[in-house]
Amino acid sequence: MKIAAFNGKNLGQKKVHDKFVIKHLTKIISRYSVIVMLEVVDKSGKAMETLLQELNKTEKQPYLKTASKQLGRDTYKEQYVCFYRPDEVTLKDSHQYEDNQAGDEDAFAREPFILRFDCPTTVVEDLVLIPVHTKPDDTPKELDELHDVVEDIRKKWKNDNIMILGDFNADGPYLSKKKKEKIRICSPPYKWLIADDVDTTASNKNDNTYDRIVVYGDTMLNAIVPNSAKSFNFQKEFNLTDEEARGISDHYPVEVELKTKDATAMASGEGMGIDKSLVILTPLSISLGFHWLCFKGHHHFLAAHRRHSICAN
Repeated sequence: MKIAAFNGKNLGQKKVHDKFVIKHLTKIISRYSVIVMLEVVDKSGKAMETLLQELNKTEKQPYLKTASKQLGRDTYKEQYVCFYRPDEVTLKDSHQYEDNQAGDEDAFAREPFILRFDCPTTVVEDLVLIPVHTKPDDTPKELDELHDVVEDIRKKWKNDNIMILGDFNADGPYLSKKKKEKIRICSPPYKWLIADDVDTTASNKNDNTYDRIVVYGDTMLNAIVPNSAKSFNFQKEFNLTDEEARGISDHYPVEVELKTKDATAMASGEGMGIDKSLVILTPLSISLGFHWLCFKGHHHFLAAHRRHSICAN
């Protein structure tokens, strides 16, 4: 199951009524079971309804959406908007972080909109997502404050399966290595999945890693498909010019995949009576195993045929 965060760069009415842009936005969104769109500028809510309708025209299994309130300190407001597949996940709860800690009020320009999903097919059935879009000038402080958000939600929902994702502005002029070392979510039990050398910007002017995915604790880390955390370079994927790509966004989505229960059980031998410590796969053993399965299948076929003949007589 793939999850993503995508800064849509002033995503509103103008973009969703641009046929070229909406075509590629729906292609991008449809890659994911859950995707959080950032920098949504849609006071009426009509733009995101249009996007949802266009998305569902192309999908056999329709998406649903949920959105935060308008967020921001002044006249400029943004929203977090999440699109998700109800055939794969269920939105159990949501929570708008209040950002009113005594002595540290209004730490965020755009307070996190926290989502809780039931994911029955993955190894982490109860998943919490914390979308983030920091104000560039306040990046170090806002990233550090995310630890308080995590602690608040752990207490509220009694859940440690937490993923923080979005536009952290965690590179370039906004976050130095020295400042990063002092940020609480940059040390255990947190794990940053998008490395510092990953380009998350759709621009030839820089290759900064502004967008990130961070998980809390070993259980959450072990639920991630290895090496699945990355940016999705839609410019390369769709063979777009620089101008066409920037018309969609100046960011790439960042994505990650959760392990499924079936895949994990098969890899571990769970439920199959297999002692993993005794299993050694070689070309010979694989070949012998295949022939054994063919022999067993033939044996069962003959037995069934005999039973059928006896019953017929």
